Amino acid sequence: MNAIRRGLGSGLVQAFLVVIGLVWLTPLAGLFLSSLRSAQDTAKGGWWTALASPGQLSFDNYSALLKNAGISQAFWNTVLISVPATTLVVVIAALAGYAFAWLDFPLREPLFLLVVALLVVPVQIGLLPVAKLFGALGLFGTIPGVVLFHVAYGLPFAVFLLRNYFAEIPKEMLEAARMDGGGEWRIFTRLVLPVGRPAIASLAIFQFLWVWNDMLVALLFADSSSQPLTVELQSQIRQFGSNIDVLAPGAFLSLIVPVVVFFAFQRHFVQGVMAGSVK
Repeated sequence: MNAIRRGLGSGLVQAFLVVIGLVWLTPLAGLFLSSLRSAQDTAKGGWWTALASPGQLSFDNYSALLKNAGISQAFWNTVLISVPATTLVVVIAALAGYAFAWLDFPLREPLFLLVVALLVVPVQIGLLPVAKLFGALGLFGTIPGVVLFHVAYGLPFAVFLLRNYFAEIPKEMLEAARMDGGGEWRIFTRLVLPVGRPAIASLAIFQFLWVWNDMLVALLFADSSSQPLTVELQSQIRQFGSNIDVLAPGAFLSLIVPVVVFFAFQRHFVQGVMAGSVK
């Protein structure tokens, strides 16, 4: 009897999760179908009408998207911003996290408390002073300027997450590696990084999704030649509100990339976040 109850409970939970998943994916499916319809078909009815008339679906909109210089350039700008910003944050945070967790150096604890304190600083507070600094350095309106801003404001959380995860590595493992003649760099690359792979993967997901979907920072720090896809789509919506045959595939392209990244690394996501959240 208990086995039957457990089976029914498990079945209900699975059915509920399937329903939640379908509801969550419905906007994505709707946007995809909209991106395959012409402007005339879109004006006649909602995207769900395409389910009854699949003949109206085609990839002509994506061909037009490739010919749209603004959106195609904005897509590559987004890649050039997101990939370096994610890579730099992961690399620097991994090195700093290991140092804060296992190396003895002056002011280690006060410096880590400073990193924790920076977690509560809103991004909006730094926009104006950093804009003035970037203007003086010639970085304002450039892709490196946007990348540096994302790296600076992504590091506090990244260092906090990886330091807590690395601190949970058994001390005996590190001592055994040192007794075998391993230096700090060898221990970091051969032992700490493989053990910390779940936390590093979850951090990469967090950082990539934040940078890819950002509009506020890019709207202020990027000019017309370096603006990412979010800003370009917003600009085209304002200027060409009826240009749905270009905006819909552009929006789907902007959405599908982070979705693919998330599902590619989601098996590490929960494990890494939960392990790094507590000591």
